[in-house]
Amino acid sequence: MVRVTGLTDVALAIILGGGLGLGLWSIASALPSWRVAPLATRIAPYVRDITDPAGTSLPDRLTDPTLAVARGARALWARAQARFARLAGGSETIELRLTQSGKPADSAAFRGSQLVWAIVGAAAGTLLVLVSVAAGTFAAAVMALPAVGFVGGLVLADVSLTTQAKARVARIEEELPTVLEFLALCLSAGEGILGSVRRVAVVGSGELTAELRAITIEVDTGATLTDSLIGMTRRLQAPVLTRAIDHTVAAIERGSPLSETLQAQAADAREDAKRRLIEAAGRKEIYMMIPLVFGLLPLSILFAIFPGVALLQTGF
Repeated sequence: MVRVTGLTDVALAIILGGGLGLGLWSIASALPSWRVAPLATRIAPYVRDITDPAGTSLPDRLTDPTLAVARGARALWARAQARFARLAGGSETIELRLTQSGKPADSAAFRGSQLVWAIVGAAAGTLLVLVSVAAGTFAAAVMALPAVGFVGGLVLADVSLTTQAKARVARIEEELPTVLEFLALCLSAGEGILGSVRRVAVVGSGELTAELRAITIEVDTGATLTDSLIGMTRRLQAPVLTRAIDHTVAAIERGSPLSETLQAQAADAREDAKRRLIEAAGRKEIYMMIPLVFGLLPLSILFAIFPGVALLQTGF
């Protein structure tokens, strides 16, 4: 029977107690009484003419003392987010990648989510340390797991955002030739440039058409079409889209035929997509050699040599 040391007892107590506390908290947070609004908050709009005609009182303060704790926790978390954002820096780069990924350009909110990832990674590393202590396999190197988990959470959140931004920009560049051809078709049918953009934004589906819908909203609120198009290129910073929009804006300002310009830009975008596909195929061809060289080739050599080696060992 394995003897349990005091450190192992502490580790087991933390693991079991933490699991029990997490389970009880999950059950309590799922109860309806925690999710519904307080009674005074629900009936206040119907009796305000009697209790508070001006609507200036806050009944939450009197009826739900947990709201003060929740507000304090939210304020503390907001300060932690702001401080971590100031320490991490790079807000312009973060806002660019957030915009490219289709998320609100709020670097503080992203830093808060990144901090959550880091805390979860540190908690996972701490849990592994406790498990190693409880299993009796504790080593000095295991103590670095919480720090590794913290840094890993930070890096994983940043890599995830970068991947999402690159994927969305790639989808926009893939959709660009089709959208340009659709715009050229609408212009050839007699519609104006703004009407064509509006029609594509309403009928189409995809990332680029979502950006066009945002452009139509900006135009409806007083912005010019050219300024909105240029603003879209500055937000996304996709080279293929920027080149196409620059030529389109120049054609609008100079009065050049837009239909021919858009068709030419669509052809250029397709040629650029073909070139990127060929380059990607070349890179994939090199990557495909890795399992062939390090997997199939050694296995084939082993199958060819092993019978002869076996025969030599048996003496035949």
